[in-house]
Amino acid sequence: MIDGLRPYAEMKPTGLPWLGDVPAHWEVRRIKTLLKEVDNRTKSGGERLLSLRMRQGLVDHLDAGGTPIPADALVGYKLIERGNVVMNRMRAASGLFGVARSTGLVSPDYAVFEPKLDADTGYLLHTFCLPSLAKVFRAESKGLGTGESGFLRLYTDRFGSISVPHPPAEEQACIIRFINHAEHQVAKLIRAKRKLIALLNEQKQVVIHRAVTRGLDQNVRFKPSGVPWLGDVPEHWEVVRLRNLVSHVTSGSRGWSRYASDAGPLFIRIGNLTRSSIDIQLEDIVRLNLPKTVLGESGRTRIQPDDLLLSITAYIGSVAVVPRGLGEAYVSQHVACCRPRKAAANPKWLGYVLLSPVGQIHGTLCMYGGTKQGLSLDDVKNYVILLPPPREQDALVARIESETAVLDGGIRSVQREIALYREFRTRLVAEAVTGKLDVRAAAGALTETAGAHDSPEELEAADDSADDAAEDSEFEEAAA
Repeated sequence: MIDGLRPYAEMKPTGLPWLGDVPAHWEVRRIKTLLKEVDNRTKSGGERLLSLRMRQGLVDHLDAGGTPIPADALVGYKLIERGNVVMNRMRAASGLFGVARSTGLVSPDYAVFEPKLDADTGYLLHTFCLPSLAKVFRAESKGLGTGESGFLRLYTDRFGSISVPHPPAEEQACIIRFINHAEHQVAKLIRAKRKLIALLNEQKQVVIHRAVTRGLDQNVRFKPSGVPWLGDVPEHWEVVRLRNLVSHVTSGSRGWSRYASDAGPLFIRIGNLTRSSIDIQLEDIVRLNLPKTVLGESGRTRIQPDDLLLSITAYIGSVAVVPRGLGEAYVSQHVACCRPRKAAANPKWLGYVLLSPVGQIHGTLCMYGGTKQGLSLDDVKNYVILLPPPREQDALVARIESETAVLDGGIRSVQREIALYREFRTRLVAEAVTGKLDVRAAAGALTETAGAHDSPEELEAADDSADDAAEDSEFEEAAA
């Protein structure tokens, strides 16, 4: 993929376990010699509010329901200028940094820095996202001081005292140019794989939709559903509302993202649900360290096997059915938990109805407030459910799972390929940024326009998906 790479001829030890040796002509400097913290506050709150999102950088901030926050609520927020480096103190170890491309506002809990003359912000962003440095950020982070929360913050004094590699300015530019080119190549490969996954998911939707609207007998007689947008349904099926099949509907408690931790029960977020499967996605998990003060509330938001989970903000239409053996877990405020009444319906059948175009269309129609992307719990209770007899539900679930098994296997295979591409990208970037590979010749051989107009965030977002962005909203109220 990339030619002209070689190790540097002469290296020197840094004494830093996370970094190791660097090229002999590089410096190793503390972050505070490269960045200066600035803390200017808005008096009007009328400026554009931005927030950091993984793989997207600084983007327009919306509240949990999808609407802008009123100006009077933003008085005292931090002002940022073009070129400032912004850090989410609570998620620094996850690489949540960005460079401002315009003036605006950010949460008071963010840290804002002005780069010094010899600091290349592109190079610094890649350095701050190194997995090896993430461990240092986490070790240097501190709790809230109550002893009850697992949520850590990386404060400026500790952040500034950390040492990072610092190549000559021209070499930093070469490294960034090389990385932009390499990430372009990887992003193109990942985009192609994502298109294949989309095609496989479309085939799954065809299978699910046929089962949900036609049942087992393709020659079945139909009757009007009584729902204008739904049309006819098999004549022996019922059309009911979800409220008639569940014992209760709830959502997670506001602010629990502040209890995020590396250990403890699972915290089920929008990012753990998808529009392509009723399985909970556990590739990226967050756990909770719950203080005693919220234990009384925890019973309401704790999930049980066979519960239906739905996203109610940001990425509407994501669904999951809680499997047995998941263990202790709680939903975030952006996820609704619906508990089917015993023997009322096959929980997986309900999940497939919600996942099908029937459920997706209903969710879209229920959106309220114009541009506000959210569902109320009453909206959730009002979902239309097509209900065959119990045995037919079971048979249809078995048919769906049988017919989609091969497609799911193909999707998992492609997802593994994407993971390998990302692993390769991460390793290549790390070796370039830390001086394990000399990329100067490779960068010099690139055309002048190769990746010239792309920021690190834009390159990262090239293989992003909507649910990647949605999951970041889980932590926004804790940083605001």
